[in-house]
Amino acid sequence: MTERPPSPRSRSRAARVRQPGFALPGVDAIPNLADLSGDPHSPDPYESAQVMTPPASVVDEPAPPAVATTTATGTDTVPAAPSPFQRPLPRFIAIANQKGGVGKTTTAVNLGACLAELGYRVLVVDLDPQGNASTGLGINIRDLQASMYDVILNDLPVEDCVEATAVRNLFVAPAALDLAGAEIELVPAFSREMRLRRALDAIRDDYEFVLIDCPPSLGLLTVNGLAAASEVIVPIQCEYYALEGLGQLLRNVQLVQRNLNPRLELSAMVLVMYDARTKLADQVVHEVRDHFGDKVCNSIVPRTVRLSEAPSFGQPIITFDPTSRGSIAYRSLAVEVSGGAAQRAG
Repeated sequence: MTERPPSPRSRSRAARVRQPGFALPGVDAIPNLADLSGDPHSPDPYESAQVMTPPASVVDEPAPPAVATTTATGTDTVPAAPSPFQRPLPRFIAIANQKGGVGKTTTAVNLGACLAELGYRVLVVDLDPQGNASTGLGINIRDLQASMYDVILNDLPVEDCVEATAVRNLFVAPAALDLAGAEIELVPAFSREMRLRRALDAIRDDYEFVLIDCPPSLGLLTVNGLAAASEVIVPIQCEYYALEGLGQLLRNVQLVQRNLNPRLELSAMVLVMYDARTKLADQVVHEVRDHFGDKVCNSIVPRTVRLSEAPSFGQPIITFDPTSRGSIAYRSLAVEVSGGAAQRAG
């Protein structure tokens, strides 16, 4: 009897079974990370002072332990290796990812709150026209006298729009709905990519950390954020399409490095929205760590209901639910990102 050829459905199923390993879509489009380290010798207006002894509020967190070694003169204590995320202060960090809903605003708000809790003076700059970072910190964006729109388009000093929050040492430069039109209004503007950088240069001595919450696009607002920053942190969602579009974002970082801001570097990637109940989340974590190595933070932010609820109360997670898994994760991330860097004297 003549054997029938396999049906198209059978061939498709066989092809899926033979497919080796697990790979995230978009991983092949990601450029070499060695090209994203920035040029440490290039002059930059955000060059800061030498790193000093860390304050007690930072050291009291779980810092890497010192290693005791025995020598001919007795037992000496050798300090542990510095964190790979340690940088001199002040630090201007753009939190960027062109995908929407991947935790950029959640990371900006809660990382900023945890850094402020450690004793650092922190400013969150809201560049997203939706204004979610502002509302997540208790600011009513419909009643603002001034916003980042005025800073970028009308040359208003940043200090004139900064608002205090309920968290000590944490401040926000809020966004307004008008910012949605800034992309178009910036097109004919002179030196349009450097507007934010010039504005933030005036307050560089006022804060240890400036976190720039970029919009989910690669437009002029995001370019302003990258041009003003000294480093980029990229939140990566623990989902199958986590790396889709990441290659284009990193190529834009390279373009900003070459043409606007040679000191810009990709300093860290943060895994967020981790769901321990799924095998997929573990596979994504392993794939991202294999590809990006020590650029990926050890701290992983879980997907929790409390993290989703906190913005509706206008609070960061550490004040909304201080003992939740989200609070623990972002506190750990803040210690890791700060790397034991010191506060400046005075």
